[in-house]
Amino acid sequence: MIYELPDNSGGWHWLVPLLASPVGLAVMVFQIWMLIHALRQREWLWAFFIIIGSGLGAFWYYFTVYRASGSGLSGFELPGAQSRARIRQLQAKIHHLDNAYHHFQLGDVYFQRGKLAVAEKCYRAALEREPNDIDARAHLGQCLLRLKRPAEARPLLDAVCRENYKHDFGHSLMAYAESLMALNETEAAFDIWRHVVENHAYARAKVQFAELCLAKKQPDLARAQLQDVISDDAHAPGFQRRRDRVWVRRAKQLVAQLKA
Repeated sequence: MIYELPDNSGGWHWLVPLLASPVGLAVMVFQIWMLIHALRQREWLWAFFIIIGSGLGAFWYYFTVYRASGSGLSGFELPGAQSRARIRQLQAKIHHLDNAYHHFQLGDVYFQRGKLAVAEKCYRAALEREPNDIDARAHLGQCLLRLKRPAEARPLLDAVCRENYKHDFGHSLMAYAESLMALNETEAAFDIWRHVVENHAYARAKVQFAELCLAKKQPDLARAQLQDVISDDAHAPGFQRRRDRVWVRRAKQLVAQLKA
């Protein structure tokens, strides 16, 4: 439903028919909801379009930004394009070729869509065809970790990181550290996290390392990591802020606790 702001002489009588209509009221509530989300994410240009778009801007923002950033796996990532068309394309290739790489790619698509059980089956299918594939082993480990099965993830991620410490630009190493923490192997996890934050600027690593530092009564080291996360977020592009928002929020909470 499209509506326009009145001129100064019209007062606010335009609100009466709008609020009297269930559809108009729903559009207004939805627009306010999207506007608040955009402002919280510091999407200033999107906020402008939502205000002047009279509902259309809000729906555009919802499908372009909000829904894409609403995954239950916020803060975690794997490479690869995510779409229904991509799934159909890979399934067709698997039907005709049935090779490990296409099973692996399909696993990545399902991982990003949050369908972890299906992703696990795809990664295992890839490993049945290529048992030594390092990418499939690493991503299966990450998948098992998100499925709350760190004991199964640990040996996979351990082997991958021993083979290539820099695999997936440090993401496999972060997952390995997370599996260690889930299994309460905090001493080993501390060393891994320290290595990651010394070589990468990932908010995901810095916040979890800071949490471990706090648990070990090292508040100064924790504070430095958290301040880095908050400072980097202020200058990060929009896509990175959306990806890291869960970690930035946690960093701000921990900083507030340190000040209390």
